[in-house]
Amino acid sequence: MPVYSRAANDLEKLAQFESVLITPCRFCPAASLAVRSRAPYIAFFRHLLQTAVYERAIETMQSELRSKGVRADVFRSRWLHQFVLCMWTRRRRMRLMKRAQAYDAVVVLGCEAAAETVLNAVGAANVRVVLGMRSEGIMSIVPRFQWPGSITLQLNTISPLIHGEAGSREWSYL
Repeated sequence: MPVYSRAANDLEKLAQFESVLITPCRFCPAASLAVRSRAPYIAFFRHLLQTAVYERAIETMQSELRSKGVRADVFRSRWLHQFVLCMWTRRRRMRLMKRAQAYDAVVVLGCEAAAETVLNAVGAANVRVVLGMRSEGIMSIVPRFQWPGSITLQLNTISPLIHGEAGSREWSYL
């Protein structure tokens, strides 16, 4: 069951940084955007395992940051076992730590668990971790296969999340 999330869409706060590394999770945010825009989650013959609408959103964010004078790059994950950010291996986290050292901030496109993973990975580096999405609930979805080789997600329900529990970490949202 993927986390249903929305992009914060406040790039002005990121404009204060000289450089930003966009670190996307490829599972929950992609599923959320595919559901919201009624676009295919996966179109095997056109985009392999990438969600086209999510990839365009990442490219748009990167382009808008660059237009504001911010050096913006994307930390890409190409392998299937690297798609779910909160389940990255120690080796993948170390690669992120090394890459993040060249940036002022890391923007996490994912849930709070993904942001915690990134925070733990870059903790030694002097890099600010910013959560670029807001989790709203857990989606109950039904995958649908459509010819020729697309998988769409039909949303049944969203079970809301309760934020701000005692002892929870305060995150900087965009």
